[in-house]
Amino acid sequence: MKKQFTCVDLFSGAGGLSRGFYDAGYNVVLGVDFDDAALQTFKANHGNAETMKLDLFDHNNINVIVDFLKEKNIELDVLVGGPPCQGFSIAGPRDMNDKRNTLYLAMVKLAATLKPQAVVLENVPGMLQTNGGIGAKRIIEDFAEIGYKMTPKLLYAPDYGIPQIRKRVFFVGLRDSETAFEFPEPFVDSKDYVTCEDAISDLPSLQTSDGEIVYGEEIQEYETEPKTEYQKMMRKNSKSVRNHIGSIPIEKTKKMISLVPEGKNYKALPEEYRGMYKYHEALTRYNSKKPSLTINTGHRSHFHYKYNRIPTVRESARLQSFPDDFIFYGNKSQQYKQVGNAVPPMLGQVVAKKLLEYLRG
Repeated sequence: MKKQFTCVDLFSGAGGLSRGFYDAGYNVVLGVDFDDAALQTFKANHGNAETMKLDLFDHNNINVIVDFLKEKNIELDVLVGGPPCQGFSIAGPRDMNDKRNTLYLAMVKLAATLKPQAVVLENVPGMLQTNGGIGAKRIIEDFAEIGYKMTPKLLYAPDYGIPQIRKRVFFVGLRDSETAFEFPEPFVDSKDYVTCEDAISDLPSLQTSDGEIVYGEEIQEYETEPKTEYQKMMRKNSKSVRNHIGSIPIEKTKKMISLVPEGKNYKALPEEYRGMYKYHEALTRYNSKKPSLTINTGHRSHFHYKYNRIPTVRESARLQSFPDDFIFYGNKSQQYKQVGNAVPPMLGQVVAKKLLEYLRG
């Protein structure tokens, strides 16, 4: 029988990255974060994994993780994580001295202590770009000092079958290895990208026959058979729809979004309304024939390609490649945040499967 490799997820959030490892056959044993709702979600969706609420700015808390694994007699094979590095993000103000930029050092310290075979660190593209890629250089050098050969690569989600325009940088480090990790090649051509419509068109509309938006129930039935291969895959282990509660916009917003054609944003409004919006993605209506824009953590600026409402948590989760049996916990805004902050599980799974070629059983 082949060995099942163990995996720990630091800065786990809801666990999109580690769900990819779980789906690739790894034994995810622990998720660590500081967000109660995200940890509740993590625990419910990763088999028998445990969770810990720890502040990883405090490196003494690394010992809590080490002691936990020792007590359970678990030898760690792969350490994964997406440490917040807001200082490198294109979405916010770039501050090289933002103390969150140093959170990845918790992963360095844990890897130095436990010596897993591999480390997978995921982050924003700014890591490779801001200030000549200083963030990436720091990560590569710090892991090299403890024996890991880190290889960074920018992955574009639609190239791997995910219906969302999302770029993330992955660093994969192999311990005491002369070999550099080779990332999986893209396997979806741009003309075959999975679109918004491919991803979510089977979910209940949350709209009455006269166009009124409704909240919907906590648990809903599927109203149609899956219409695409992607929908079949998302529904494979699910009999009902969860986390699909509508948000009813105020009259002004409803009126404004009704004036925006599919695939356009506030710039397509009549001139007298355009000046009301400054944010460059304001009132963006998805294009049914393209992948969605990057799912954010709840700015409420993106709208369904067909209906005059923002996508539900479930629709956003679909666009992130979370299967329908992955249930989110916490209040609605916490759920949106969990989805938006996550690594698409299918992207994690692609990296996890490739990594199996390098691990020793």
